[in-house]
Amino acid sequence: MLKAFAKINLYLEIIGDRPDGYHELVMILQNIDLADQIDLLASSHDDIRVYCDHPEVPLDKSNIAYRAAKLMVTEFPDAFVKYPGVDITIHKRIPVAAGLAGGSTNAAAVLVGINLLWNLGLTQSELEELGATLGSDVPFCVAGGTAIATGRGEQLSPLPSLENIYIILGKYRSLAVSTAWAYKTYRQQFGSSYIRDTNSLATRAAAVHSGPMVKAILHKDAMEIGHLLYNDLERVVLPEYPQVLQLREVFANAGVLGTMMSGSGPSVFALCESKEQAEQVKLDVRKTIPDNDLELFVAPMSTHGIQVIS
Repeated sequence: MLKAFAKINLYLEIIGDRPDGYHELVMILQNIDLADQIDLLASSHDDIRVYCDHPEVPLDKSNIAYRAAKLMVTEFPDAFVKYPGVDITIHKRIPVAAGLAGGSTNAAAVLVGINLLWNLGLTQSELEELGATLGSDVPFCVAGGTAIATGRGEQLSPLPSLENIYIILGKYRSLAVSTAWAYKTYRQQFGSSYIRDTNSLATRAAAVHSGPMVKAILHKDAMEIGHLLYNDLERVVLPEYPQVLQLREVFANAGVLGTMMSGSGPSVFALCESKEQAEQVKLDVRKTIPDNDLELFVAPMSTHGIQVIS
């Protein structure tokens, strides 16, 4: 049994294109204590089976948790002979298609869990390296805490953990934003500003503006962190999705430290000084937007990655 935590972006800057077709990014990633529970059981049916209590989560080979298990089977065939089957049960609490790395964190939990189940003895770094082949967010979901992510998001440098900062998070159940669409649209609209000299470290470094946010995190200055929240993808998502823009504006008017869309959306979060403030903001937002389709969550920031419960 493992806890797989959601992820928000405190900072997301698009630098340019990469030779592999992805975008060159600089992000600051943060776990929050909103988590799915993943149960892994060895079985005798010589197969990988996925179960989930959420109707929108696929149970076939397209599920990234399934692909994580399949990767372990491919990488460690001798272990699979000894432990021929695995049942993966996902108890979903992280909103689906929300820009919160819900699928990626499930995959990370499967990697961590099978490592323990099969007694493989892999290090965290080895698990992160395996995770990078599944998706850009998976390595961070293994590591957790607070980190700078570069490359396409898989190259991590840890930062001091942030504690005692609460967030209020909102997401419309029926609303989804395609990550591929968001990045493609950004490229179409703002590609002329991309750094083309990708081989020049000096050129790339000069294009990065995350320094003040890193400094604020080092000083654990919650007010300054809230002030410096930044996400390039808001430039294309907010004009296209008025519900996301409205939710962001309602948070901004509620006296929070700062508010922003997470990743490619459509989740919006706000930083609060205390749990009490976050709960009050939740009540205020619910009064302003009395829409049953809007899910609201209050959670503290988390200091670790996948957590083994039993």
